Amino acid sequence: MKQKIILLLSVLSGLLAAFLTGTYISSQRQALEREKAAFDRKNRSVDVIVLAKSLPAGTTLTMDDLGILSFPERALREQAIRPDGNIALRLVGRKLAVGVSGRQPLLWSDIEGGAPGVRGLSTLLPPKMRALSISVSAAASVSQMVHPADHVDVLGTFTLPSKTVPGATELVTLTILQDVLVLATGQETANTYRGGDLSYSLVTLQVTPHEAEVLTFAEQMRGRLTLSLRNPEDLHYEKDLQQVNFDQIRTTLEGLNERRQKDLLRKKQ
Repeated sequence: MKQKIILLLSVLSGLLAAFLTGTYISSQRQALEREKAAFDRKNRSVDVIVLAKSLPAGTTLTMDDLGILSFPERALREQAIRPDGNIALRLVGRKLAVGVSGRQPLLWSDIEGGAPGVRGLSTLLPPKMRALSISVSAAASVSQMVHPADHVDVLGTFTLPSKTVPGATELVTLTILQDVLVLATGQETANTYRGGDLSYSLVTLQVTPHEAEVLTFAEQMRGRLTLSLRNPEDLHYEKDLQQVNFDQIRTTLEGLNERRQKDLLRKKQ
């Protein structure tokens, strides 16, 4: 009996020792996991925008100047620029306020005007250019798919005195300006636009002082202005555009369609 009691106590002692050892190991593992998590948080790397090479102050940034590298988050300053889908809209075309070393985090304080939302629209304008807002409907702005940094042609439709019937009027449509930069849609500029569908009734364009006079006069004529969206890399200027009225549509419609079909066939060949 005595031996059975000793054997039972030995088994219980072993089980207790195993339990205590397991508890100790588990607590140590949890402590290590907490330390690792704290270490990872402290030393977590994040992607930031860098320059591909060192550039002096006053340099206008292009996409080729920009790159992405990872740095420990704790070593970054608050103004370090993080990449996102609209980084080109926010950085390309802006100037460096100071010289910046290559492959080092680019800061908003390194950019003239600072972070988006801080600088005003006037700082986006090149010398001798002006910002002018025009009223547009959703349909007149390509279903409001015109966004900041896009390029557009501006068309106008007006009621003008008829050239053929004295005392009568007629509707006339003509292209007023070609290849105009959109500075803002509503309150959104290239620096604040983050994508998505935004409703607006005003579009702000970058124009010369003479173009500003033409657009202002066109609006005062109670005409309807329409925007025609174009590829920003398309620098072609159409020289043969004419005023369009009902008679011209009636006489040129067939020729326009024939030309379109010929162009489509040529592209397929």
